[in-house]
Amino acid sequence: MTGRITNYGSQFVDSADIKSVAKALKQKNLTNGSLTPLFEEKLKLFLNVKYACSCNSGTSALFLALKAIGTKENDIIIMPAVNFIASYNISKLFNARIYLSDTDKKTGQMSPEDVENCCKKFKLKKIKAIIPMYNGGYPNNAENFLKFKKKYGSYIIEDACHAFGSSYKFKKNFHMVGSCRHADISTFSFHPLKTITTGEGGLVTTNNKKLFEKIQKIRSHGILRTQNQHWQYDVVFEGLNFRLTDFQAALGLSQLKKIKKFLNYRENIFNFYNKNLKNIKQIRCPKRMLCQKPSYHLYIINFKKINLKTKIKFIKFMKKNNVIVQQHYIPIYKFKSFKGKFINTNTEYYFKSSISLPIYYNLKKEKQLHIINLIKKFFTR
Repeated sequence: MTGRITNYGSQFVDSADIKSVAKALKQKNLTNGSLTPLFEEKLKLFLNVKYACSCNSGTSALFLALKAIGTKENDIIIMPAVNFIASYNISKLFNARIYLSDTDKKTGQMSPEDVENCCKKFKLKKIKAIIPMYNGGYPNNAENFLKFKKKYGSYIIEDACHAFGSSYKFKKNFHMVGSCRHADISTFSFHPLKTITTGEGGLVTTNNKKLFEKIQKIRSHGILRTQNQHWQYDVVFEGLNFRLTDFQAALGLSQLKKIKKFLNYRENIFNFYNKNLKNIKQIRCPKRMLCQKPSYHLYIINFKKINLKTKIKFIKFMKKNNVIVQQHYIPIYKFKSFKGKFINTNTEYYFKSSISLPIYYNLKKEKQLHIINLIKKFFTR
């Protein structure tokens, strides 16, 4: 089968999205208008959280979170070694001391036990922030990190950039990731490859009013304006311009209407892959826990025999056949820019064995079958 390249992820924009953006572009205010606050209100309702502040990227959301909690030089931050570089880079901008936790060898996610092991190994007694990342959109252990808040005096900041639309069960009820039921702050990305998109964009949620008010001001230069005298203002924090435009918010509002359709389609792909790949003895398919409803941002398989050369051959084979698979992620400690401490027992296993297959709304069944047949062909050559 030849033809167009199938990427591991892609946005979906329909005529309703285009009309929504076009209408916004005809309004008087392209930024600081009415659509961004409306988008934030809709997100609050969807996530069942008290406060939501949009911004221009998931990276900005992480910056706002760390700035709001007062991160300063030499503050200790723990994050998983398997991670996109954003949380590490932002933490370095604050001159924080970064410790990379080990991760699960199948999922690449940090567990509470991994955090404890990190604290014991490096004799940590006070931690500014713990930043779990829900790799692939699966909120593993979401309810279990909050216990570190009292023990180590830490904030829990969820890097939920993969997990918009995910939920997890606690006791008898499901809670949305972003409801901050078990976190101080949650951060999201609305990049084109995420569940919904605003082009570039992000979101910070919290149930803490003081944190929210700080985040709002930091997002817009740290400016505090008076209500009745628009020409009078004060600068109360060091801030930057991280605002979302109104036409981006218009796209977000339109995309949010399709969220259930997007999630259901991704789940169908997950199930179809699992059904058709489960008998390939060389790989391990991902499992979905009954206590969660993930966003299915990624579909990550593991090679049972750990061999990085085999994985690279697989990536090249798929690319030759017009299918782009991806590594999520190269562990942070492998980068030249990394300066910190880490634990690695399972992370290297995950790195050498894991690969992400294409999964996104509008990935047609024909393409899914093509991907499955290519995988079977690779392992039977």
